[in-house]
Amino acid sequence: MPRSRSCSPALLALLLCAQAAGQEQAGSSGGVLSHLSIEELMAIPIQTVFGASKEEQSTLEAPASVTVVEAPMIDAHEYRTLADLLRGVRGVYITNDRNYERLGLRGFSPPGDYNSRALLLVDGHRVNDDVYGTASIGLDFPLDIDLVQRVDLIRGPGSSLYGSNAFLGVIDVRTRRGADVGGWELAGEGGSRGTLRSRATYGRALDDGGDLLLSGTAFSSSGGRLQYDEFAGTPSGGVTEDTDDERGFSLFSQLVHGPWRLQGAYVSREKGIPTGSYGTVFDNPDNQTLDERGWLALSGEHHEDERWELRGRLAYDTYYYRGTYIYDESASGGSPTAKNNDRAWGSWLSGEAELALLSLPRQRLTLGVELRDELRKDQKNYDATTVFLDAEHDGYALGLYAQDEIRLAEGWLLSAGLRADHYDTFGGTTNPRLALIHTPDEESAWKLVYGSAFRPPNAYELYYEDGFSQKANSDLQPETIRTLEGIHERYFAARRWRLAVSAYYNSIQDLIVQGVDPGDGLLVYTNAADATGIGVELELEHRFASGGRAQASWAWQRTEDSATGERLVNSPEHVLQLQLAAPLIEERLELGLELRALAERRTLGGETGAFALLDATLSARELAPGLVCSLRVENLLDREYADPVGLELVQDALAQDGRTLLLRLEWRP
Repeated sequence: MPRSRSCSPALLALLLCAQAAGQEQAGSSGGVLSHLSIEELMAIPIQTVFGASKEEQSTLEAPASVTVVEAPMIDAHEYRTLADLLRGVRGVYITNDRNYERLGLRGFSPPGDYNSRALLLVDGHRVNDDVYGTASIGLDFPLDIDLVQRVDLIRGPGSSLYGSNAFLGVIDVRTRRGADVGGWELAGEGGSRGTLRSRATYGRALDDGGDLLLSGTAFSSSGGRLQYDEFAGTPSGGVTEDTDDERGFSLFSQLVHGPWRLQGAYVSREKGIPTGSYGTVFDNPDNQTLDERGWLALSGEHHEDERWELRGRLAYDTYYYRGTYIYDESASGGSPTAKNNDRAWGSWLSGEAELALLSLPRQRLTLGVELRDELRKDQKNYDATTVFLDAEHDGYALGLYAQDEIRLAEGWLLSAGLRADHYDTFGGTTNPRLALIHTPDEESAWKLVYGSAFRPPNAYELYYEDGFSQKANSDLQPETIRTLEGIHERYFAARRWRLAVSAYYNSIQDLIVQGVDPGDGLLVYTNAADATGIGVELELEHRFASGGRAQASWAWQRTEDSATGERLVNSPEHVLQLQLAAPLIEERLELGLELRALAERRTLGGETGAFALLDATLSARELAPGLVCSLRVENLLDREYADPVGLELVQDALAQDGRTLLLRLEWRP
């Protein structure tokens, strides 16, 4: 049975003392505990999470280390993308190669990876595609960040519930409801480097008890002036302008009625490539990629008293990629601007059913089955005269899982999960997760978690071979990870303070990495290495009585090649984040500050320097009824810094943007 949430005498005394102390202080309109009654103080909730166990539960009882980013923090910082949001999450860092944004978790973000080692969910729906396994976090993510109600980052292996891609963690994005909108919302944004974005959203609660949400977003950016000394000998002298452009649109719709949810999403995003990657002609505006992805998903659930719960989901997903690369073939008698066309098509059907048994004594048993039929994961590469690659593949994946949560005694919970997956490409794999959780009181928890996960090679790693830049390796095997983690979480001082501490050890086998075959000089993916990682993460959060929040986190991590002991490429030893969301004038003016600092990172040819960046957001609300105006300044101090990049580029690190200004107007009813 769930533990009681009654107020203990010690906690009640603490609250009374806090209130009495507050009454002796002269206070402004916000920011002191004396403005809240005991009942209001006790109403400050402990955060909950769904994705850790596929049930709504307190983060204290979740079998993982979890960070929850809720709507007030999203609004305070006016994030533009999911990547912007994740940059502020404990231990997370983002790498930008001027084409895609790459996710770093627990010191792991190898070049050549397309975020395939994190599982991305939207309202429980798997977003990773079936060609590259990509978890899109930039503007190629189908959901406008303004439609996000909360984001949960669930750290550690999640294959015992989710199967593939849940290698280092699970990102669970939860959307807003139409009732939260209550009519029309309109938003427009403009800023540095020709950035423009507009959004129109309509949502409301329906008369029959349903909920409707419809939204469309358009965005564009011309890019800035960039200089790469590696191309100083080209006609432009290594300078390129307006080739870092980006444009596209996204659509989202959702209808919720009773236990049913019908959801559709689509995004089309075109991105210019200014870096001369893959040996292309530098400073040619025709070098670009296009990514399109979308889904239609129907989910439902049924509850039978307190005896059992049944959930199900059916979905159809599609993905399309188009790359256009310009090459100089004049040395062999060809065109100086020969066009190479790179294509990928993916489509898949998925279904999942889950039964939770609630009437068993002192336990909750969940049984589930998931099937993905990968209808198409095709790749093609060609120019005006020759087809270099024409690979057509399909496949399937079947997963069966079980999870049992057993209350051993008062304050003791054992969570045990196991999932068996079968793939047509390599066969079967079985992955457990075992967590012992002790909650000595209502505001703290101690956890010991062991788990394993796997990531199968994706179609790109297995089959891509164009004959001039990369070759296939159909002998690739899944990479695996085993993790042992200790976690302590505590709320204190009327739950206005939260402390989270974790220490972990990762052991990775058969790591799939991109390298160069010395025999022919072509890029190729191989199971080339094992790796180990150890780390400690600390996070402290404070909620102000005025509604603001402050948060500080630090992660120390050491991820290295098991054979050589050398630190992995793009793996900072220290990650520091500080966040503040503070109302300056209650319900009128709010300040958001975010400081991020990364230690040095190895590149393929050297090392990037350490850096610290400060972002600031000032939001003025109710300038007119429903009108919000905000100014966001990224890299406020205009610091120079660079990110490591992969073998497909001449550079081993790319300089990132300096100070960026974004002015935003939004009207909400």
